[in-house]
Amino acid sequence: MQTESTKNNDWWVGASIYQIYPRSFQDSNGDGVGDLRGITMRLPYIAELGVDAIWISPFFKSPMHDFGYDISDYCDVDPRFGTLDDFDALVAEAHRLKLKVLIDLVLSHTASEHPWFVESRQDKTNPKADWYVWADAKKDGSPPNNWLSLFGGSAWQWDTRRGQYYLRNFLSSQPDLNYHCPQVQDAVLDVVRFWLDRGCDGFRFDVVNFYFHDKELRSNPPQPEGRFAAAVPRSNPYAFQRHLYDKTQPENLVFLQRLRALLDSRPGITSIGEIGDDEQYATLNHYTTDGRLHMAYTFNLMERDCSARFIHGVLEEFLREAGSAWVCWALNNHDVTRVVTRWQSLMGEGPRVAPLLLALLGSLRGSICLYQGEELGLTEAVVPYELLQDPYGKSMWPAFAGRDGCRTPMPWEAARSHGGFSEVQPWLPVPSEHLQSAVDIQLGMPDSVLRRYQSFLRWRNGIAALKSGSMTLLPAHEQVVAFERQLGDERVLCVFNLSNTEARYEAEFDVDVRPIDGHGFTGTWDQAEVVLQPHQAFFGRLVPLTLSKP
Repeated sequence: MQTESTKNNDWWVGASIYQIYPRSFQDSNGDGVGDLRGITMRLPYIAELGVDAIWISPFFKSPMHDFGYDISDYCDVDPRFGTLDDFDALVAEAHRLKLKVLIDLVLSHTASEHPWFVESRQDKTNPKADWYVWADAKKDGSPPNNWLSLFGGSAWQWDTRRGQYYLRNFLSSQPDLNYHCPQVQDAVLDVVRFWLDRGCDGFRFDVVNFYFHDKELRSNPPQPEGRFAAAVPRSNPYAFQRHLYDKTQPENLVFLQRLRALLDSRPGITSIGEIGDDEQYATLNHYTTDGRLHMAYTFNLMERDCSARFIHGVLEEFLREAGSAWVCWALNNHDVTRVVTRWQSLMGEGPRVAPLLLALLGSLRGSICLYQGEELGLTEAVVPYELLQDPYGKSMWPAFAGRDGCRTPMPWEAARSHGGFSEVQPWLPVPSEHLQSAVDIQLGMPDSVLRRYQSFLRWRNGIAALKSGSMTLLPAHEQVVAFERQLGDERVLCVFNLSNTEARYEAEFDVDVRPIDGHGFTGTWDQAEVVLQPHQAFFGRLVPLTLSKP
C-alpha cells in the first residue's frame, strides 16, 4: 500500500516540469541577460500554469563559451545570474508555491578555465594529471582515433603544455573529465551533495551517457548505409558514425548506482538523465533500472517527421524496447527548433496545433518537460548571422543556423520594450512576431494557447491513469495516433488527429466509451468510431458495460 510519504517521494512520476533557460527568461537588473531574481519574479506565473516543477538550465560560474554548459566553478553562481543568496531565495519561493526545483548539472566536461583543468594541463605528474582524458598523438602527429566532436571536427584538441591531445566532445574549451579516475567520481558526487544541501529537489544530468569513454580508445565504425545518429543534423559528420566507443560505456552504469545511492539518502529527490544514443530506448532502459537514474530524457519526438505513422512508430519502439523504464518526454528544449515551426509543414499554424501537441505529450506514459515559451505557441525565431551567439550555429552556418532561434527572450508584455524581458537590448533580439503571443495578451484571451495549456495541465492532474498508468498502443492510422492508459480499474482512451483534415478512427471495445469533458477538445464518439476535426483530440473513459447501464 502506498503511504502519503511514498507519494511525496514519488512526486516525479507523471510530473510536468517547466524548463527555464535563465539568460532568456527575465532580466531583473537591466543588463540584457536573464537572471535568478528574474526567475523568482515569475514563479507565480509558472505555478499558475499548473506544472509540478521547474528545471533551470546552468547558472554556474562560466566563461560562457557555450552559455553555461562550460562550467568553471560548480559550487557558485555566475555573477551574470546573481548569487548563491539569490538561488536560496528562488528555492524558498518555489517551495512556498509548491514547485519542486531541479537544476541542470553538466558533469561530463568542464570549462578549460576550471581550476581542475588548469592544473591537469600543466604536466603529466601533477595531482590532477589524470582528471581529464589525455592521449598521445599517433606517430604521424594525428589524433589518437577518429572520434568526432558534436560541434564539428575531431573530438581531440592538441595541448602544447603537455604535448598531448585532450578529449572534448563539444567545444575545444570543454575538456572531458576522466571518470576512470576515482577522484573525479568523488569530486562530482561532492558537487551533487553541495546542491542537495541548498535545497534542490533533483537534477537533470546533461549528456549523462558521455561520462565514460573506451579506455582502449578504439575508433568508431561508420553508421550502416542510410542510417544516421539520432538527434543530429545530417549536415554534421557526427551523424555518420556509430558511437560505440566514445560514450555509453558499461562502466557508467556502475557509477550511476553510486550517484543514485547519494540521491536516495535524501527523501523526495529525483534525477533525469539526458541520453543521446543510437540505441535510445535500450540505453534509457539500462540507465533507469537496477538502482540508477529515476528518469531518462528522450529526443525521439524532436525529429522533423511529425506524421501519425512516425509517432506511432516511436511509441511502438518505446513500448517494445524500453521495458519498465520511466522516461521524460519533450517536444521542445533549448537545443532544437521549436516544434510548431519544426512540424508546421505537415500540421499547420502554431496556435491551432500547440494545444493538441500538449494533449498528446501529456497523455504519454512518462513524465513531461515543457520548454519556456512553448505554452505561448512560440515559433522558431530567425536570427540574422551577424546577431548569432551560438558557437554551434556559427560553425555549421549556413546549413544549420544553430540554437539561437529557440533561445530568444520570453515575451511578457506586448507593449513594453523588448516584450517586458529587459529595459535594454537583450543578448538575443525579441522577434516582433513573438510580441503578438506575449503573456499579457494571452492571459486576456479565454481560448488562447496559454489558457488552454493551463486548462489541460490542471485537468491532467486529476486523471490518475494519465499520470502513472500503463499504456497500450492501438492500431496505426494515417492521420491518427491512439492509445489507452490504464491504472487499476481506470481506463482512458486517448485519440489525436495529427492532420489538417477531418479524421475518423474505428475503435471497437467490449466496454462502453464515455467522453470526458472539461479538457478543451471537441472530438466525438459515434458508436465504434471517433470523429475528429483537424488538430483535435478525444478522451473517453472505458467503462464495463454492466456499469454503464442505468
